[in-house]
Amino acid sequence: MKVFTDEGDYFGTIDEAVLTHTKVFGWKVKADKNSFLSNVLGSAKGVVVPHDLVQSMGDIMIISKAAVPDDNME
Repeated sequence: MKVFTDEGDYFGTIDEAVLTHTKVFGWKVKADKNSFLSNVLGSAKGVVVPHDLVQSMGDIMIISKAAVPDDNME
């Protein structure tokens, strides 16, 4: 499933769900080539987006822009 931010940026694709005992904790999102996520992360392969930041799911997933890693991570 493709993932977009609430501002319309292509973020990446769902790699897998991260589950706890009774619910979905988050989603592993893979940084595809030329995605917004790959531009922010550089060589990292992806991130885990907490399920709380998912705004909508259907044919695509829409996540809050708050899920975007800070490009000043050091």
